[in-house]
Amino acid sequence: MKSDSVEPFAFIAVNDLVAITRGRSLPKSELNPTSGVGWVPADLALNAFGALADPNPFGALGDLRLIPDLTTKAVFRGKEYGRDVEIYLADQYTMDGKPWECCPRSNLKIAIERLRNDHGLEVVASFEHEFVTKREDGSSLPGSPFGLDAMLASEPFGSEVWDACIAAGIELENWLPEYGAGQFEVTMTPQGALTACDHAVILKELIRHVARENKLHATFVPIPHPDAVGNGVHVHISLTKNGKPFTYDPKGKAGLSSVAESAFAGVLDHAEGILAWTAPSQISALRLTPHRWSAGGICIGRQNREALLRICPIPSGSDPNKIFNVEYRAADATANPYLVMSCLINAMSDGLDRDLKIDQIVDDHVDNVDVPQLPATLNEAIAAFNANSVMQTWFAKDLIDTHLGIRASEEKTLAGLDGAAKCARYNEAY
Repeated sequence: MKSDSVEPFAFIAVNDLVAITRGRSLPKSELNPTSGVGWVPADLALNAFGALADPNPFGALGDLRLIPDLTTKAVFRGKEYGRDVEIYLADQYTMDGKPWECCPRSNLKIAIERLRNDHGLEVVASFEHEFVTKREDGSSLPGSPFGLDAMLASEPFGSEVWDACIAAGIELENWLPEYGAGQFEVTMTPQGALTACDHAVILKELIRHVARENKLHATFVPIPHPDAVGNGVHVHISLTKNGKPFTYDPKGKAGLSSVAESAFAGVLDHAEGILAWTAPSQISALRLTPHRWSAGGICIGRQNREALLRICPIPSGSDPNKIFNVEYRAADATANPYLVMSCLINAMSDGLDRDLKIDQIVDDHVDNVDVPQLPATLNEAIAAFNANSVMQTWFAKDLIDTHLGIRASEEKTLAGLDGAAKCARYNEAY
């Protein structure tokens, strides 16, 4: 039986461009939070299948330090005779002590600072994650869509995930069986933008860990098969100013304050290029098609689950100032959450800089309205990003080149495979 006196490992972690959590571990007593642990720039160029994108800007050169943020600590309980592992999310620094320009977490901090300094605004955000569970033999868990039977059949998996999140300081709002076989959704309470992304990283790892402990396989793959139900990542966003809600105005367009309207108009304006970062795998576009309840067009709508941006409803008796928010629906778990949030915040800042306005609120099915379509493929989204001079300023050239190199390497790896085979490869990775 494991003794409580066994010293845990400290795992200093980063979430990379393919949203895989990597890092280095050492006995907790050896952790120096000031100097952290060593790291290699080229690790950023690993693709979802574990291969380095070649070429990449780094090669065999350079060194970095991973400096842990001790407030992000999450404990992963070891098996009966194994050590516990304490995970600390880290920022990547150069050897002269400066934030590395390619660090996703540091880039989000820059975007947050831009919105704060230029417009006095802060983002409050929450991530919703969908994922699929299967037994070790590949069979699905029993139960009907959204059914009590599905929830009970998964126990104690769900309860253990909930408890593990509480222990990690992550507050959950909902845990529910979803439409697909063995599919679940978990939602978190709103937090500041950086904390929301930290929680998104830890949540996925906790779910995978608890699934393994229950002899289950949990995957966040965007779509398990071209004909299957997809797994999305939905990002709920609201704005505050001086600590007070700043998103809702009953006299505004669809309840949006003038500031929120300009901010979300910026997201719509850059939507095609943003897709290259928020839905960046070779199969992501398969999910983002009409009638999949994902995102069927570049528009904003009230209670419209096929709009790129969904204005969420206000339950009767609730204070709209506190709960009014807009949901971005075109992200998935192959995207780094810090870069997803960076894109959205930078786009919002640009919308505010230019005082953009929203042309129409789409309350009908997107099939019945003339709205721009999302890029049909990742390459179309990348072309839109490459043609967008504003978006090119959001990230360092080495970060952009590495991101695009990874996508090209995954495309090359999967060349010749049909959609089902591509989905299967990503299923193994996520």
